Amino acid sequence: MQNRRVLISGASVAGPALAFWLRRHGFAPTVVERAPRLRDGGYAVDFRGASLRVLDRMGLLGPVEAAATRMGDVTYVDGADRPLVVTPSSFQSGELEVLRGDLARILHDATKDGVEYVFGDSITGITEHADGVTVTFEHGEPREFDLVVGADGLHSNVRTLAFGDESRFRHDLGYYVSIFTVPNHLGLEHTGRFYNEPNRTVGVYSARDNTEAKAMFWFGSEPLGYDHRDVGQQRRIVEERFGDVGWETSTLLKAMREAPDFYFDSASQIKLDSYARGRVALVGDAAYCAAPLSGMGTSLAIVGAYVLAGELAAAGGDHARAFDAYTREMRGFVDACQKLAEGNGKWFVPPTRAWLRMRNLNYRLLPYLPWRKVIEEMPLKAGNAITLKPYAVAPA
Repeated sequence: MQNRRVLISGASVAGPALAFWLRRHGFAPTVVERAPRLRDGGYAVDFRGASLRVLDRMGLLGPVEAAATRMGDVTYVDGADRPLVVTPSSFQSGELEVLRGDLARILHDATKDGVEYVFGDSITGITEHADGVTVTFEHGEPREFDLVVGADGLHSNVRTLAFGDESRFRHDLGYYVSIFTVPNHLGLEHTGRFYNEPNRTVGVYSARDNTEAKAMFWFGSEPLGYDHRDVGQQRRIVEERFGDVGWETSTLLKAMREAPDFYFDSASQIKLDSYARGRVALVGDAAYCAAPLSGMGTSLAIVGAYVLAGELAAAGGDHARAFDAYTREMRGFVDACQKLAEGNGKWFVPPTRAWLRMRNLNYRLLPYLPWRKVIEEMPLKAGNAITLKPYAVAPA
C-alpha cells in the first residue's frame, strides 16, 4: 500500500467518516480542524438510501438510530399560530434524522482511538512534490503527507488552495438560511411549526427529546456581501431581514443573540469537473455541496467518504487511479442529489402571497393526488442513485 499518510481537513461529518474508512483500509489518517474542539449542536440532518447502508457497514446505524430526532409532522401556521396545513415527517426528515452535532460526536467517538485529531489549527499551504505533499499550518509546524483531502465544507480552504477561488465553483440558489438552538418555549413534542411571509420562512422544531428546539430562518435574496466568519455581521443580517415579521419571530430573534451554535450561510451548490487535483481530493460539501434545499448533503458526505477510501484501497494507494475512479463513481449520485434542490426554494420560501396560497392548497390536497407517491419517492430515488461496491477491508 502506497500513500498511506493522509491529511484530512475538517472534523464535522465527511472528515471523520473518511478517517473511519481509511483506517479500516490500512491508511494512517490525520484530521485537522479549525475549531478548538468538536462542534456540538447544529441543525438536523437526514439519511436516505445508500447512506443508511454505509452506516450499517460502519457498525454505526444503531448508535445513529438511538440519537434520532424522531421528528413527526410539521404544521404551517398563520400569524395567530392557527394551523393552515400539516406536512408529514417524510417531507422534512428523510428515512433517518439526527442532529449534526450528535452525528459528529458519534463519528468522532468511533475514530478517536485510531486517528490523530488536531483541533484549533488550519492549513495555510499545500506544496506537492514527487514523493508527497508539504503542508503548512496556521499554528503548527509544517508536516509531510502523501495525500490531502478537503472535507471542510462549502467554503473549503483546501479547495481554494488546490483548485482556485470559490466563486469559480459556487452556484447560489438565491436563498439564505440561519439555524440555531433556542429554548423549547412552545412546548413542542417531536414536531415543528413554520410561518411564512412572502420570501421569508420562520420555523422552530423540537430537539433532543424536546429539551430544546432549533430555530430556522430562510429568506430569498440577491447575493449578499458578508464575511462568512463574522457571526456578529450575520446576526445583524437576520435581524434586519426579519425584524418586521410576525408570529413568534421576535422571541426567536431575541434568543438568537445568545445562541451558542449560530449558523448562517447561502443555499449554494459546488460543481466541479473532477473532485481531485494532483495529490489533493475533496469530499462532502467541499466537493459537491447540494445545498440544504436538497436534504442530501449528509448522505453525499457519508457515501463519498466510503467511496473515496474504498477506491484508494482498491488502487493500492495509487492516488491518480483512485481519484479518477472516485469521481466516476460519485458523478451520477451527485447529479441526482443536486437536482433535488432545483425549484424547492419556491415551495419552502414562497416569493409571493399567491405562491403561498397555491403551496398551501397543494399540501392540503396532496393526500388525495394520484402522484403523491411519486413526489414522496423522489428523494429516496436520488438517495439510491449509486451502487455501493463491496470494497475489501484490510485485516486487523
